[in-house]
Amino acid sequence: MCADTSADRPPSPLVRLNVDSDAPADVIDALFLGPFTRGDQPYARGHSVERVRSGASLLPPEARVVRSARDDDRRVLLAEGEGWSLLAARWNRSADVTVTAVSDELARTVLEQAVEGAEDDPEPQPEHVTMGFWYLSPRRGPHRTTRQISAGTWDEVRANYTAPVADAMGRLMKVTPDDIAGRLLLLHGPPGTGKTSALRTLARSWRDWCQVDCVLDPERLLNDVGYLMDIAIGEDDGSAKGRWRLLLLEDCDELIRGEARHAAGQALSRLLNLTDGLLGQGRNVLVGVTTNEDLERLHPAVVRPGRCLARIEVGPLTRTEAVGWLGREEGVGRSGATLAELFALRRGVGPASVPAQPHEGADAGLYL
Repeated sequence: MCADTSADRPPSPLVRLNVDSDAPADVIDALFLGPFTRGDQPYARGHSVERVRSGASLLPPEARVVRSARDDDRRVLLAEGEGWSLLAARWNRSADVTVTAVSDELARTVLEQAVEGAEDDPEPQPEHVTMGFWYLSPRRGPHRTTRQISAGTWDEVRANYTAPVADAMGRLMKVTPDDIAGRLLLLHGPPGTGKTSALRTLARSWRDWCQVDCVLDPERLLNDVGYLMDIAIGEDDGSAKGRWRLLLLEDCDELIRGEARHAAGQALSRLLNLTDGLLGQGRNVLVGVTTNEDLERLHPAVVRPGRCLARIEVGPLTRTEAVGWLGREEGVGRSGATLAELFALRRGVGPASVPAQPHEGADAGLYL
């Protein structure tokens, strides 16, 4: 269908915007773009609100709502004022607000009034850390949201790791910006050994100088140049304040395997370019990668000297360490146990029942 946006306007070129569906929210999107497309309001500004405060209207004073629609996953408002238009789209507790206006100054002023006081600040909790999560949304494109993640201190979780790993992790937890040489952080080893748990603690240890963001779709990131550029170059809560950023790419086995096929090789090249190539120049960006692959199977370009800030093989606890962690010998094999197996034994589940890659339960996904 087509939305004719020329009604009740001064004479100007007729603009027809095609809408792919008949959903009212999509029609409102098209109506909003009319003044900008015709050039009546050639300036635009936008802002994302992650945690919309209860009762926030996302509208400036004197706004006149001309359209409103709600569907299963979002609510859309179109409002107008003297010389400006505003589109507010809400998803659960997050929202995008965009303003077009006859001048850039007016667009900025209206946007500031609309989002002023609209975002809730999370209550500070010492045991929590703010982590970002990137994903490529079909509707919104590259998008970042934040969550408060529970993370123990290093002293609290050190016993979860075998002695050589604990020593290496302890040094990593104390790293400061002045200590950074390589830009790549590599954690590898069998599933269930606590790689993800260590990264959450690292986010807490580094939170004064580094924003940690997890990329939920790493394969799409490294195969979509536009997505990669938005994350690497675009400003966010970390880089906007001059802080470092750590981008986490989990379970990248195929990407960094030595015999990576051609497509994966292209993605690997982009990853390495982000760490120490032209793309990473002038950006305070670190890249953290986890994999279940053995070191011998990793691509030599990944593990060459000088590229890695840290390269840590995270393995199971020895039998002595596992017995000390669990407080009993029952259930612990001769070769020791992984962290996932120990938590299963503590819950009363036999080690033979522990899946290779746990996906369910309160601890699932935390000790990969």
